[in-house]
Parts: sequence; C-alpha cells; structure tokens
Amino acid sequence: MKKVCCFGELLLRLPPANGGEWLRHNQLPVFVGGAELNVATALATWQLPVKYCTALPDNIISKDIRDYLDQKHIDTSSIILSGERIGLYYLKEGADMKSHENVFDRKYSSFSTLGTGIVDWDSILKDVSWFHFSAIAPAVSASAAALCLEALEAAKKKNITISVDLNFRSLLWKYGKEPIEVMPGLVQYCNVIMGNIWAANTLLGIPLHESLIAAKEYTAHATETAQEIFRRYPHSHWVANTFRFDGQADDIRYFATLDKRDGQVVSPLFQTHSVVDKVGSGDCFMAGLIYGISSGHSATEIIGYAAAAAFAKLQEKGDATQNSVEKIKTYLANPIIN
Repeated sequence: MKKVCCFGELLLRLPPANGGEWLRHNQLPVFVGGAELNVATALATWQLPVKYCTALPDNIISKDIRDYLDQKHIDTSSIILSGERIGLYYLKEGADMKSHENVFDRKYSSFSTLGTGIVDWDSILKDVSWFHFSAIAPAVSASAAALCLEALEAAKKKNITISVDLNFRSLLWKYGKEPIEVMPGLVQYCNVIMGNIWAANTLLGIPLHESLIAAKEYTAHATETAQEIFRRYPHSHWVANTFRFDGQADDIRYFATLDKRDGQVVSPLFQTHSVVDKVGSGDCFMAGLIYGISSGHSATEIIGYAAAAAFAKLQEKGDATQNSVEKIKTYLANPIIN
C-alpha cells in the first residue's frame, strides 16, 4: 500500500508552567510536534502508512527524534540532514496556538534554510499516493516557500493527491511576503483544502460576507467559500471548514463542514466544558480528512470522523493524538462532554 507523505517543519514545543513555576522547579517538558508531523502521527496511530519529510541537523538530538518517530511507525527515511538547528516554540500550558503569548524560536532552522534543487523528490515520492503540507511551511521563510512549490510540482507530475491545511500564524510571514502573494500559487496544485472561512480570506483572498457571519449562517458561508475555491482552483475537489467557538472558561462548541462540487455535509455539533490541551486539534482534523477520503468513506462519515478526532484531541495533553479509531468513534456517538 502506498503512503501519505507529510512535509513541513518539525518543532519542539516547550510549555512553561504558568506563573513562572517552571523556573522554580527547574522543569520544562518537551513535546515533539509541528503541524504536518502531528498529522503523520495521527495517521500512523490509525495504521495508515505514512512517511515524514523535513530537515534536521545532523546531531544526536535529531537521531533521538528519528528513533522516537520510528517507534511510532512513521517512515523517517525522507528526513534530510542539513543545517544547524531544530526550531523551537514556547507556549504556556493550556494556551491556544494563535495566542500572542506564543514565542517562536525557529529562525535559521534546518527547515527554513533548506534550498531548492537539493531534495530528491523522485525518490521521496516513489511510494507515495498522497502529499500533505500546511500554510505554516511556506510562512517560515522565502526558501521554505520555494521548496513547497518545488515539492508540489513534483507531486503533481506523479498524479499524487495533494492536501493543504490553511492554518494562519500571524507571528510568521516575516520575510517580506504577505500570504496572499504566496498561497494561491501553492493551492492551485491542491485537491483537498482544509481551513476556515477567515483563513481562506487571509491566505487566499476569498471574500468574507459579514451579513452571514452576523446572522451566524456559518454553514451557508462555508459553502460560499468552498464554491469560490472550486471556481478559482480547478484541481480542488474537497473543501473542509472548521468552526470552533470558545466561550467562558473552557466552554467550547465545535463543528465542521465538508463541501464537494455537488453539495455539503455537516458534522455533529460537539460541546465540552473541559479542555486539556488545544494544540494539535486542527492537525487531528486534517488527519481525519486524509484518513476518511483515502479509505473511500462517505462524505458524512469523513466529516463526522474528522470533527470527532479534532474534538477528542482537546482532551489529550501533547501535540499529537494517541486516540485510536475506536475511541474517536465513541466521541462521535457522544458529542457532548460535561
């Protein structure tokens, strides 16, 4: 069976305990993550063949990381050893990835400095049927954006299914290009596009309709967004939009939509009053889409499973899910957590 190849930057997350406790106790946990690696980890957990492509420095830390990923049944043969450092980020416990308290320390990382014309894409893609990346990868540096384009051109020549997560990080895109100048040129290669109506506006210039938002007609807006994406990007066949509304404390309402050219399906509404960790929920949703579409499931099954996987991830500590397919289906059957 051919593999899903996830391409992007590996990051180490250091979550300082609130109130400076991490300094007093001399403890700072480390989580291995990065958007695309979180997707790969979920797919491997669900026993879908997957490989991970990134750049890491040639040192003992990278060896430990590769051994760790091998143990999770992720093919690490496509990891390129180059450059001098691994990217880091600091995010306080319980905070959201979009929080302005998030601190990235990834400048001059191995991934951000890897140039074009170096990677042997024919070798990496020879056993691949699906290629996935996120909008974080081209946001890191100009060279990373160029490398994404090179990878997509190679994948398209091989008729590989391509997916993208339109995740936007305002703390990135600091190299002189706005997302709208880069992302449309990459998304033109994509068959499966996931994000939300606001990210589609920021990254692709898809219009926002304030009247629909004010009326909370989110599913209608999702269809409008999807239809405009279909019009602009002829290779796109699936467009998923997620909607997460955070209330007081840890109150969260969550649902998602999946549009094809012939119609829309909507997931159940998930609700919880208790959140363990918000990091990686969107990546888990993306993995659920890949899992469902590549397995030939119906549109209703695909969006239900993907949304349940993302919702279930909110109850897990760490960057990537360890929930089994069976456990995720229990969340789908019981979408409310008190």
